[in-house]
Amino acid sequence: MMGCSGREACRWLGFNRSTLRYEPKAVTEKKLLLEQTIVEVSLKYPTEGYRKVWGQLRSLGYRINRKVVQRVRREEGLQVPPPPPKVRRQGLSTGLPQKAHHKNHVWAWDFVADYTQRGGKLRVLTLIDEYTRECHALHPDRSLTAADILRVLEERIEQHGAPQFIRSDNGPEFIAKIIQQWLKDNSIKTIYIEPGCQWQNGYAESFNSRFRRECLDREVIYILSEGRVVINDWRHYYNDVRPHRSLRLLPPSVYARSQTVQSIGSLRPTGCSHRRFEISKKLQDQPSENISSDLD
Repeated sequence: MMGCSGREACRWLGFNRSTLRYEPKAVTEKKLLLEQTIVEVSLKYPTEGYRKVWGQLRSLGYRINRKVVQRVRREEGLQVPPPPPKVRRQGLSTGLPQKAHHKNHVWAWDFVADYTQRGGKLRVLTLIDEYTRECHALHPDRSLTAADILRVLEERIEQHGAPQFIRSDNGPEFIAKIIQQWLKDNSIKTIYIEPGCQWQNGYAESFNSRFRRECLDREVIYILSEGRVVINDWRHYYNDVRPHRSLRLLPPSVYARSQTVQSIGSLRPTGCSHRRFEISKKLQDQPSENISSDLD
């Protein structure tokens, strides 16, 4: 080395002699396959963090440490960017909403607005169970009236049973007298949040943000029929595939089936199906200004 020893050259260059003589080991096929699988799952679900990807790999039968998943995702640049910091609300909260303690205890419904590429509004009715986090309905349409909301609610009650409480904001569709009367006749209590206090409907707002981030913001929807297919596919993915942190990384439908405690109001109310077509006919005959009426 031009009259210079290897030790002296390493000292001048700032190298460690063990690093100079290190021979890298060949990567095993098992490790390569595992890292490739981590990358494929991460690219398939780009909005999920490393913990949820780790849960997906465990459900596929891989016995792997979550730190390995985190390291591979960092090396490949697949980290999910952190959400922007939230501005904390000043003052004490005066809302004390009912907390769900079992399945079919509290449901929450809300609207998510979007648009199609060929023009036209897209309004989606969301309906979730606050305890199991299961999404019972994602109903998209150009516009939704009280009659449409009641029709969707009746179908989901026949399928899942009736809730004891249902939480919503003070939108004109939710405070319509016809809806309040129907809920009262079927022994379903309402929880209306205070105007402007969206945090009192936290489960619905949290679901809406994930629905928008993982579906509406990622998909280009041209027409309404295409939107119905895309949104319905995402609902099945959310219920049956997507791990949920608060449910021990179980999908909501799996967690809901594991619950053996049934709520008091889980049975379908008497006369629910008999009143279905009577209500629809009554809404058609009733003037439109009476549908979105004020609170009693």
